Amino acid sequence: MKAEIIAIGNELVSGQSLDTNSQWLSRELGRIGIAVRFHTTLGDDLQENVDAFHVAFNRAELVLMSGGLGPTQDDLTREALAHVAGVPLVEDAVSLAAIEAMFARRNRPMAPRNRVQAFLPEGAEALPNRVGTAPGIWMRVGPSLVGCLPGVPHEMRLMYDEQVLPRLRQAGFVTRAIVQRKINMFGKGESDIEAEAMDLTARGRVPEVGITAHEATISLRVVGEGATEDEARRMMEPTIALINERFGPLIVGEGKEDVADGLVKLLASTGKTLATAESCTGGLIAHLITAIPGVSAYYPGGVVSYANEAKVQLLGVPRELLEAHGAVSPEVAAAMAVGVRDRFGADLGLSVTGVAGPTGGSPEKPVGLVYLGLVTDKGVETRRLDIGPEQPREVIQQRSAKHALNWARIALLPRATSEA
Repeated sequence: MKAEIIAIGNELVSGQSLDTNSQWLSRELGRIGIAVRFHTTLGDDLQENVDAFHVAFNRAELVLMSGGLGPTQDDLTREALAHVAGVPLVEDAVSLAAIEAMFARRNRPMAPRNRVQAFLPEGAEALPNRVGTAPGIWMRVGPSLVGCLPGVPHEMRLMYDEQVLPRLRQAGFVTRAIVQRKINMFGKGESDIEAEAMDLTARGRVPEVGITAHEATISLRVVGEGATEDEARRMMEPTIALINERFGPLIVGEGKEDVADGLVKLLASTGKTLATAESCTGGLIAHLITAIPGVSAYYPGGVVSYANEAKVQLLGVPRELLEAHGAVSPEVAAAMAVGVRDRFGADLGLSVTGVAGPTGGSPEKPVGLVYLGLVTDKGVETRRLDIGPEQPREVIQQRSAKHALNWARIALLPRATSEA
């Protein structure tokens, strides 16, 4: 079957808000074997909504909509759907009682306008909303099944799980299970990884493997299909094992996991601790680490030493080192790493210093030049990154932070693995 997702709201077509609902719904429908072929985004205009609904009902057996179910005058989903179905709007007593009860639980008076949310196209079924005021709508329009969900993401997701998915199963639309696993890697470019994965990403391969890149993290997405989720997962396992064998040291995690997650897992498994000293990244490395729950046992802290005087006072970098080599130098990166490790008593000290731009560069030290420092029980090392003067400041900072985190991650891998 073909499915279409429609997202409604002026804030979406104007670019003020990002449509995450359609992405989420597509992913969830894909998990149960329903192919989403079309995405449509509309503003709050009645005739445009009617026209788009006509198109959707002519080309898709399942249409899911999000948005336009609120109480204001620009919430037009109910009216547009009734117009397309050729039926009037009628008040649903059960929905009205649920809306009134919601306001009562919140100790708030219900505005008269909220009553409009209890109106449904004649013949439609209300989808209860236990966390918001807007009930959803479920009905058939011609050959198509239609589900209208709230635009508020957490309300939409709950209603899909509790109300839409059971109805799809009851209607016999759930016949296959599609499972995806995304394996994330860092340390090589997309073209280099693809060159080593040509057999995996070949068209027509089962299971299908796709490659994507986001902020220098390269992902292989494996898609398995089966009669059940267990069957789909089993048919993916040989491919997952092959990817792990071939790209092992590059793999930082799965799903939403990135370099910082991979580092923190290794800190936990080895019992090591890490302290950070940052200049050009301004605390970004510390932010990425501390965004992960439970990291306090392995990350005692860090220092943002942006000015030279901060490097001297907080990290003990010798003034003569700064005068002789400048803040952006391997010598200063090494001294920062040693200083932060000593001050926090950590097993590893990690530092970054560079020219993030867009100003401040020179022929000798252009924008995009970054030095990293890493000190372990084996000694202190430095690395140079040439990210490029053409890159914007945020890209230079992001890539510097991820390269630093990845270097510390690699240092914690078993020696044979890290040298593979």
